[in-house]
Amino acid sequence: MNSISVSNKSWILKKYNENQLSYFKDNFSLDEITSKLLSIRNIKNEEVIGFLNPSIKNFLPNPENLIDMKRSSLRTVEAIKNHEKVGIFGDYDVDGASATALLGNFFSSINIPFEIYIPDRRKEGYGPTINAFQKLISSGVGLIYTVDCGTLSFEPIKYAKSKNIDVIVLDHHQSEINLPNAHSIINPNRLDDKSNLNYLCAAGVTFMFLVSLNKYLRLINWFKEKKIQEPNLIEYLDLVSLGTVCDVVPLTGLNRAIVKQGLKVLKSKKNLGLKTLIDICGINTQPNVYHMGYVLGPRINAGGRVGKSSHGANLLLNNNAKEVFKIASELDQFNKERQYLEEDVLNKIAIEANKTQSDPVIILSGKNWHEGVIGIVASRLKDKFNKPVIIITVDKNLGKASARSIIGFDIGSIIIAAMQEKILIKGGGHKMAGGFTIDVNNIEKFKDFVFKKFKNKDKNNTEKKSLYLDSVISPAALNIDFFNKINNLAPFGSGNPEPKFVIENLKTLNNKIIKNKHVKSVLLGQDGSTIKTIAFNSAGNEIGAYLLKKDNKLFNIAGKLSLNEWKGQSNVEFIIDDISVNKTFKNTVPSSIG
Repeated sequence: MNSISVSNKSWILKKYNENQLSYFKDNFSLDEITSKLLSIRNIKNEEVIGFLNPSIKNFLPNPENLIDMKRSSLRTVEAIKNHEKVGIFGDYDVDGASATALLGNFFSSINIPFEIYIPDRRKEGYGPTINAFQKLISSGVGLIYTVDCGTLSFEPIKYAKSKNIDVIVLDHHQSEINLPNAHSIINPNRLDDKSNLNYLCAAGVTFMFLVSLNKYLRLINWFKEKKIQEPNLIEYLDLVSLGTVCDVVPLTGLNRAIVKQGLKVLKSKKNLGLKTLIDICGINTQPNVYHMGYVLGPRINAGGRVGKSSHGANLLLNNNAKEVFKIASELDQFNKERQYLEEDVLNKIAIEANKTQSDPVIILSGKNWHEGVIGIVASRLKDKFNKPVIIITVDKNLGKASARSIIGFDIGSIIIAAMQEKILIKGGGHKMAGGFTIDVNNIEKFKDFVFKKFKNKDKNNTEKKSLYLDSVISPAALNIDFFNKINNLAPFGSGNPEPKFVIENLKTLNNKIIKNKHVKSVLLGQDGSTIKTIAFNSAGNEIGAYLLKKDNKLFNIAGKLSLNEWKGQSNVEFIIDDISVNKTFKNTVPSSIG
């Protein structure tokens, strides 16, 4: 494909196998575009049915494939039989809130008392502290769970042990060889774990634990003896899928089945907190992955970023309609404050970011940048420059950082390696994201350390300026039938990217700027059909500038389909990711499907 992209990207059509496409069509009664997309994704013949119709039953492995699962379940059964009060220490992000609510809702359903503790991001930072465990223990808990944290919490767990309190860790962050002296640590990213479930988020790990716990309670006839209805764990999948989507873990295997089923549960609005937040956000259509990741998730996260850290978990746990409405409304307001702070920090560091864009990893530090939003700003800069980004906010002699990475550069292991070298005070993360605390005197040393690690990575420079596309389609393909065919491959996300298409030889009929940020256009195809498009956050960049200028040159657009539902009407629109200004493509694949 030959193109001159206005954002200076090379458009590359993904490869597929023509014979495999034909096989899928003939043996599974699939249409051409679905067959082609399956081939592009390298779906094997025996995987087709499971991919298009993922079910928990078919993908759920034996929970005891995870190290320490049986040990954790048996200790919990003991606590339940003795009616011990349990403590749940959760992280302040969506995954942590979801995992905390999973445990809390389960214990609530079987009448086991529990106490949650969500740390304040700014005052306490990430993970358990001795002080936090002291508070839980003083409240009368006999067993503590840490969710979405705890794998590297050596001192707090040692303290709990000294008080004869067992700690069960439910986590997915990367670990060291040495582990804390907890009662048990369920973490698919333990170096000695062979479960191949390292793609699970904390909510996914917690769900696996509850599956195991349910089994052991059933084996001893506990539900029957206590005359308590066994919890239906399928009804908790809205929470599991929320954590899965918002933690941007791969939507493959079990995760894909979780989100597929979780969206159905979310639609039924069984969780009062999610139902209330959906109503406040004005989501009038069937909730989807976008709503989870970009509407609900940011609001649940906002409590930990700029408001009250425990709000996210409490929203998902509370069954009092009046209290839930108050929490949801405050989270919505916190999110607006977060957006303002995010723009403020982004504006402050934009110039510095441009100066460092030649560095292999963008590492920026400054005084008193709001700690609650530096992770989002790092993510936005990562998307802009297609490089790992680390932002450090400095207060006195300490820096607190958030990091976001790209595929192929494992930022979690880098942070752990820097801790082992005594460059960092504490930290943790996974492949795509992490955080740490650092002495300001070590910032330059850390930069050198990271740059050396990046140089050892096998870099493919062509990827930096490439936009990978699935197929060329005609303007007439923007219809409900074609959209539904594409949507058969949903849910989309990390590990199963949403298909991207090219539409050729278009002209602008009219356009306008929306909310001072987005460019909405009506484009005319050579076949006489018109399509509605939007280019998000483009009013100040080259894509928006090209759309807004008035000339009659033909151009091509690349992007994805979107279903716009309003007042009972459904229309397919096109989200523009890039524009090329040449008139024709040299195509090696069918130029129009649909």
